[in-house]
Amino acid sequence: MPREGVEHPDHRVDFRLSAGDIEAVRFGISPGHEAAHAVRALLRPAQFPLQWGWLKRVRDHVPREAFGLLAQVIGADGYMPDFLTADPRWDMTPQAELAALRSAPLAGMVVDLDKMIVRSVGERQEMLRRMRADPERARERIADAWEQVWEAAIAPFWGPLERLLRADIAVRSRVVAVDGLAAMASGLHRNVRWNDGAVSVRLRRHSEDVDCRGSGLVLVPSVMSSWGCMVITEPPAQPTLFYPARGVTEGWARESGDIADSLSALLGPVRAGILLRAHVARTTSQIAADADVAVSTASHHLSVLRGAGLLISTREGNRMMHLRTPLGEALVGAGL
Repeated sequence: MPREGVEHPDHRVDFRLSAGDIEAVRFGISPGHEAAHAVRALLRPAQFPLQWGWLKRVRDHVPREAFGLLAQVIGADGYMPDFLTADPRWDMTPQAELAALRSAPLAGMVVDLDKMIVRSVGERQEMLRRMRADPERARERIADAWEQVWEAAIAPFWGPLERLLRADIAVRSRVVAVDGLAAMASGLHRNVRWNDGAVSVRLRRHSEDVDCRGSGLVLVPSVMSSWGCMVITEPPAQPTLFYPARGVTEGWARESGDIADSLSALLGPVRAGILLRAHVARTTSQIAADADVAVSTASHHLSVLRGAGLLISTREGNRMMHLRTPLGEALVGAGL
C-alpha cells in the first residue's frame, strides 16, 4: 500500500456517492483556488506553461511584499491550506471570497498552519510559527496580501478567466444531462474516473475514502491549476474536487476587447455586449442602459438571443430577468 505523504502511483481519493445520485453533485467557482495557484505559477513558471501568456502580463506588477507573504503561506507545491478557499459556489465572487477569508474560523486556520509547519523548514517554518502564535493578526495580514495580489495580478483578467470556468461547467452539465454522471466524471481529467459508485481521483501523496452520501460533492474547474487535480476532504468543508477547465491555452489571458471583437463579428456589437454581461441576471431596463439603447431595442436583441438559445428570461414579480444559458456560456468561453 502507498505510504501517506510519499509519492506513489496508487494513491487515490474515492468520493463515494449513491448510484445515479446526480443531485449529490454540484459545480462551483473558487476565486481563492485560482489566486493560490496564481501564486504558485509565479513561483514556478516552468511548471505552468499554460500561464505563460498571463505571466508575461503580470510579473512586473505584483506587489513584492504581499506576494512574498502569500508565497510563504501557500508554498510552491504540495499541501495547500484549506482556509484560503471558501466553499465554492456557482455565484462565488472575488469579493465574497475575500470576505470569507477575513472571517475564516481561527481554530481551522491554526490546524492548517500546524500542517504547514510540519511540512516546512528554515525561515518559512519560523514565519509560520509566528503566525500560529497570533492567528488573528496572521489572518488580517494574509487577507490584506490576498487583496493586493488579486487586484494586481488577477482582477484585470478575471473576466476571461471566469468565462472559461463557466463555459466548462456548462459543457459538463450538459454531459450529465445527456450521458449521465459516470460519463461526466470520467471525462474530467485523465486522473479521474467513475469507479463502482465513486468519483475516484488519482493523487500523488494522499489516499482516502470519503463518504459523500450525506454531504454531496462539489466539482470546481480551474484555469490556474491546469496541470492536475486537487481535493478538499476534511470537515467542515464540503468534499471538493478541483480539476483543470477545458479550453485553457497559453493565450487565455487576452484583453477583454479582443473577446468582444470576436463575438461582435459573430453577433453584432450590441448583442455581443449583452451576452458578455449576461453572467448575472439583469432586467430589460438595466440591459438597455448598459448597452445605451432604447428599451424596445434591447427587447428585440434579447428576443433574438433567447431564440438562439443563448439567453433565458424568467419573471420575478413584475420584472423580467435575463441570464446566459449553458449554450451562451459555452459560446462566450469559446471566444477565448
